[in-house]
Amino acid sequence: MELDRSFGFLVNDVARLFGRRFDEHARRRRLGLTRAQCRTLGYLARNEGINQAGLADLLEIRPMTLVRQIDRMEEAGWIERRADPTDRRARRLFLTAKARPILGRIWNVANETRDEALALLSPGEADSLIDLLLRAHATLSDRVPADGSRLAITVPKLRASAAAAIAQPAAAAIAAKAPAVEGVR
Repeated sequence: MELDRSFGFLVNDVARLFGRRFDEHARRRRLGLTRAQCRTLGYLARNEGINQAGLADLLEIRPMTLVRQIDRMEEAGWIERRADPTDRRARRLFLTAKARPILGRIWNVANETRDEALALLSPGEADSLIDLLLRAHATLSDRVPADGSRLAITVPKLRASAAAAIAQPAAAAIAAKAPAVEGVR
């Protein structure tokens, strides 16, 4: 198999290169946060009140790794832990007032990096790429029912065209190995 035509290799390598470029842009803009911290703030912004174990699961890192990171971020004033009203052993995570403005700067770095990554694509090609990746994401995610029925999407802020593409029956999405670009919209 040729690695340059392997879906898994390409997706992982693009993610690696994207991350490296994100780091460069973040350093140039003096963001003052690591990529892991930016990622943590981003996931926490979409899931405020989550417990540490749930956030570790979303980030796909070990809970002990996250605890150390959360300790440092709490110390720096980015995150606060609050007692869980239903479990006195658990702590819920929230962004602080200091963290909210930095989210806009993080999104700016992410957008700059995205624009650079997609610079050689037309706007239509970029939209199609995102739509196709969303369909692959839905196929691989836990939202794919075993019986092939319609998908229940809970990903926030999906564009209408992407949501429509994902909402197709899972069996049809899998059967259409290489859907035509027109069929994605």
